[in-house]
Amino acid sequence: MSEFCNVLWLNASPSLKGLDKPLLHYLSKHVVVARWEYFQTKDEACSLDAAVALLYDFLKSHDRPVHLAGHGMSGAIALLFARRYPQKVRSLSLLAVASQSANTWQAHYYQQRLLFPLSREQVLVNSVRTLFGNQSPANTKKLLTALIRDLDESPTPHSLFRLIHLPKGGVSMPMFVCGSNNDPVVSPPELQDWQNWLKPEDILWECPKGYHFFHYFYPQQVGEQMLSFWQRFTQNPETTQNSELSLSVE
Repeated sequence: MSEFCNVLWLNASPSLKGLDKPLLHYLSKHVVVARWEYFQTKDEACSLDAAVALLYDFLKSHDRPVHLAGHGMSGAIALLFARRYPQKVRSLSLLAVASQSANTWQAHYYQQRLLFPLSREQVLVNSVRTLFGNQSPANTKKLLTALIRDLDESPTPHSLFRLIHLPKGGVSMPMFVCGSNNDPVVSPPELQDWQNWLKPEDILWECPKGYHFFHYFYPQQVGEQMLSFWQRFTQNPETTQNSELSLSVE
């Protein structure tokens, strides 16, 4: 593929960004990949609109549309951005994003807190097991710490007081949607619900396993599918003339 096929990977979960590294490392061997990160302090109100606005500020000076991609809540932000600023997005790739894009791991956490008389730590320990499969005690402790941080640092709109919903629907640009067959957050039926909004040029792909963070466990398989999706755009002069994006941290 052309080295000027610009991909912008979104990350709104700083404590979990290490889980993206295997996939980004694989993709960077074939395409230019930039990473945009959103950091939210504890003093800031959780706002997806604020993240979308900051992303626009980053991209408004870039004169060519980019291939936008993200996982989970980051993918939900990418989806909102693509609907609001379609002229800035060449294609959209969503990993572990349900057609109801507010259905994130954080939403599942708060649902369990509301349904069961369990402490925060008890629910999060269970979440480690369901999101990542059985892990060693050392890994479980590290992942538990990362999930606790993500609840505080990601712009999740959910809380113990309310669970929000976002508008369902597709986008105007080509879209790649993928999930895992054993993801407890975006289950196969929820993934297949995207069929209601797919266009002929869109792709829906399911990884055989890997839980919610399947792109960490199977970076090559996921990367190959994404590269195949982007391959169709490399012959487009508008795409191959893109100038390279620089790495930015927001």
